[in-house]
Amino acid sequence: MLFRQFFDRESSTYTYLLAERMGGEALIIDPVIEQMPLYLQQIAELDLKLVMAVDTHIHADHVTALGRLRESTACATAMGEQSGADCVSLSFRDGERLRADGVELQAMYTPGHTDDSYSFLLPSAAGDRVFTGDTLLIRATGRTDFQNGDAGDQYDSIFGRLLTLPEDTLVYPAHDYNGRTVSTIGEEQRFNPRLQVRNRAEYIEMMNGLKLDNPRLMDVAVPANRACGLARAA
Repeated sequence: MLFRQFFDRESSTYTYLLAERMGGEALIIDPVIEQMPLYLQQIAELDLKLVMAVDTHIHADHVTALGRLRESTACATAMGEQSGADCVSLSFRDGERLRADGVELQAMYTPGHTDDSYSFLLPSAAGDRVFTGDTLLIRATGRTDFQNGDAGDQYDSIFGRLLTLPEDTLVYPAHDYNGRTVSTIGEEQRFNPRLQVRNRAEYIEMMNGLKLDNPRLMDVAVPANRACGLARAA
């Protein structure tokens, strides 16, 4: 399988390009509009046909490249049904599968950071991977104080779903602010400080006590991303 991880320094966003083979179909997860030239170059170099661009949720810290990629490659665009984004080609729900040749992602509804947050499980004989968006980060979790976020929902998503995956499942988040590129479910269970809580109530209290500034681009990014990045706020 071809697997490429891209990093946008401005927003500390990770984007993932997946394909079964050179010359085959590809999927891209959480693309950033400023990195479009890099994505298109990599797709061309590997002779790939991009068939789908997907966002894990409506991002508040960068503008998505979903719309621009659709214009450039004729790929489908996808977000979870809870996003309310009518600009996408398809809306998926929990348990549905997104496919490109031999690559198959299973959508897992994992709300809490936002009410439209999804993770994507990629089963593989060489080891499973899960793309966790902003729900589960490396040694952290996504904030829950805007876009209908809910700390209790996030606790349920993490402890009731993601942490039930095998411990050696590789964790690929949508962001990291400290240079880390990958973790595992087992590592996060043991070493993620936000997961060392006794119960749901303690997690909610911890998350509700965070005092964080809004993302710098929030007022621009959220409305733009509801239009797949093809419209920006004035």
